[in-house]
Parts: sequence; C-alpha cells; structure tokens
Amino acid sequence: MPLNRRLISPRRWTPPADQGRTPATSRFVVDRRIPTGGHGPEHVIFDSQGGLLAGLADGTVVRIAPATGARTVVGSTGGRPLGLQPAADGSILICDHHRGLLRMSAAGSVEVLVDTVAGRPLTFASNVVEGPDGTIWFTVSTRRWDLEHYLGDIIEHSCTGLLVRRDPDGTVTVLRDGLKFANGLVLAPDASHLLVAETAGYRISRHWLTGPKAGTDEPFVDNLAGLPDNMSLGGDGLVWVAIAAPRNALLDKLLPLPGFLRVLLWNLPEAVRPKATPVAWVMAFDLDGRVVHDLRADDVPYGFVTSVAEHEGTVVAGSLHEDDIVVLTQPTGLDT
Repeated sequence: MPLNRRLISPRRWTPPADQGRTPATSRFVVDRRIPTGGHGPEHVIFDSQGGLLAGLADGTVVRIAPATGARTVVGSTGGRPLGLQPAADGSILICDHHRGLLRMSAAGSVEVLVDTVAGRPLTFASNVVEGPDGTIWFTVSTRRWDLEHYLGDIIEHSCTGLLVRRDPDGTVTVLRDGLKFANGLVLAPDASHLLVAETAGYRISRHWLTGPKAGTDEPFVDNLAGLPDNMSLGGDGLVWVAIAAPRNALLDKLLPLPGFLRVLLWNLPEAVRPKATPVAWVMAFDLDGRVVHDLRADDVPYGFVTSVAEHEGTVVAGSLHEDDIVVLTQPTGLDT
C-alpha cells in the first residue's frame, strides 16, 4: 500500500497547552541568499574553517564559501543526505535517509558505517554528532514512515524515533526508543550530555552521558510553540534551533481523541488536508535552556526552515523545500 494511503495507527497523547511564543521576539530577516546549485539544503552546518556544508535532494554534498558563494561538490551519497557533521579526521559524517549512517572522505568516497539498527534496515537517520573519542550518536526520526510522507508520522504520533550510539569499535546500541519524531542533536561542549529534539513532542530533552545522571533524561526546553527540527551549537555558545512550523491547533485537539478522527484526517485528499502555516522561524537558547533569540517572520519568501547554524556572528538557515541557503541579519537578542 502506498505510504500516502497507509492505514495509520494513531497513538493518543495529550499535548501541553500551547502557551504561544516568548513575550519578546525579533524578526527573521534575510540579508542575502546563497545558491546551492540544487534543491533542498535540509541541513546546513559550518565546518572548522568556516565553510558551509549542505546535502541536497539529488544526493550531492556541497561545500560553500559563505562570503563569496563559491561552491565545491564534495561528493554524492547516492541517496538523500540529511544531517551532516564534520568529523575530527576531516571527513563528513552523514545521516542519509536511504542508506543509513555514512562517512564521506575529503575526496568524496563514501563508507557505510551503520545500515541496520536492532535487526532492521536503517532508514530516516536524521542527525549526527561525534564525541572526542570517536563515539558517534545519531537520531532516527521514525521507523514507520519515509521523508516524503513524514507528515504521516506527525499525525499518527507513532513514537518510534530512536537515539543511537556507535562506539569506535563499530558496536551499535539503541539508547532511547519511543521518541516523538527524533530530530536535531547537539553534543554539550564538555561531552557530558546530548540535547535531543522531538519534533512531534514540541520539546528538547537533555540525555546525560556522564556523571550520576548518566543514561537518564530531563527537560531542556518543553512545550515549544512550534516544531523543533535540526539544531546546532554555535560559536557563540548558544544552541540554535530551527522551528519548521508552528503547532497545528487542529492536530493538538485531535491527538487526545479517538484515533479514527486522525485516520479520517490522513485520508483526506492532500489538496484539502490541513497544511503547516508558512513561516520562517529560528530560536537560540543558552546552555541552561533560556531563550536568547526568537526570530520569526510570516511574510518572507523563505519558509519551512529545517536548520540553522552560527559562526563568528554569521547566522545561516536552510530548508528542505528551498533551493538556497539564507544569511540572516545579525540578531541582537530579544527586543525589550
């Protein structure tokens, strides 16, 4: 059965009441665009030299000089690259939707690091980070849906997302399951914990790696007014978070109700199915979870922001549905 007509199996969940945005906000203002030469820079990230890395819909991974826009093709995954992470050895770690967790060398050759998890093919690997000792952590958004039909998972609320660790010897361990569309991932500067975004849970959690809390989780930011996507740790020490879309009031009302209502919703013709509100939105938090920046605009010709990164005062954003990367005007903190 095509995924867009799969019989969904809704799970009931009572979301926290939407409290709206932070009282003080600033605008998402595009300073300029940087062409990628392709489509769908779902994740953009700075490398150690200040260059931009992005994976495109055709499988290409590109490196772009943000000041000039000069573009170099690093290689192709042969799939659909999502999350990227420059590795300590100069390679690029890649979460590829179709192929799993990959490593791309500086010359563009591709090595498959993980293609099965818990005995099942690894699809929809989402974001990846690397620790000082070569340990790799990555998220898997859903075990039931593919990228083209990710909305099915949001409506179904399948809670099949994973947080996974790959040790330097290649051992693969599932650290967390049951996540609500696991997405963005950040490793703390001291490698003591991970921050994990759950898009369908409207939250970011702290997963402790060391100390007396190792293996446990606690809230970092809860009850967000939008759907958190990719995250990055900026050179400014802030956790930058792309908010792909605001919460949908209809979905929030349906989530606690009998599942057949969401089955009806999912089986509506796509043309009349409720859609995400177009918005360009990113946020930044300090390491204690306090909001530092809340940048949003409903009237810019760029939307569905799925990634954001900062380097030496330059903030860039990427989108699954756009061709370009955008450079934002330098934010100055929340308006008072």
